[in-house]
Amino acid sequence: MSNIGMSMRGKIIFYEERNFQGRSYECTSDCADMSSYLSRCQSCRVESGCFMVYDRPNFMGNQCFMRRGEYADYMSMMGMRDCIRSCRMIPMHRGSFRMRIYERENFGGQMQELMDDCDSIMDRYRMNECQSCHVMEGHWLLFEQPHFRGKMMYVKPGEYRNFREMGMSGMRFMSMRRIMDSCN
Repeated sequence: MSNIGMSMRGKIIFYEERNFQGRSYECTSDCADMSSYLSRCQSCRVESGCFMVYDRPNFMGNQCFMRRGEYADYMSMMGMRDCIRSCRMIPMHRGSFRMRIYERENFGGQMQELMDDCDSIMDRYRMNECQSCHVMEGHWLLFEQPHFRGKMMYVKPGEYRNFREMGMSGMRFMSMRRIMDSCN
């Protein structure tokens, strides 16, 4: 297999019980609805790659970023209930990063362009919040609080005019972090 093919591989295994017990479900790509495979999920093991897990089907709702490692009781650690309903593999990105963030929905208000992590848009740009964005290059995590804390949202290249349409009603983001190629 080529190096490109290998860099796109990821593997996560979900378990119904804590400490990797009970029924399991293995994922090597996106899964829009896991409810037919597991009734609940209380632990997981990421063997390679990085994933976002969601508490609603179709990549909606609360999100949690998972990198290589073992999470024997990750649900309580991450503050999520045992209702993981979908997961998305995050592809490797080794190029540059570029994203425009906007203070208001539909690319309104103040705009700033990012090419690196920003731990506080208020401190750096005097922006109160980010309500829409346009990702030109790379994969990013947006956080609801400064210093990469609180609820998060994964964004890949594309336009995000309204975060509510993505199941993030009432969310305003205050810090941004690039997802680097350290997922393997």
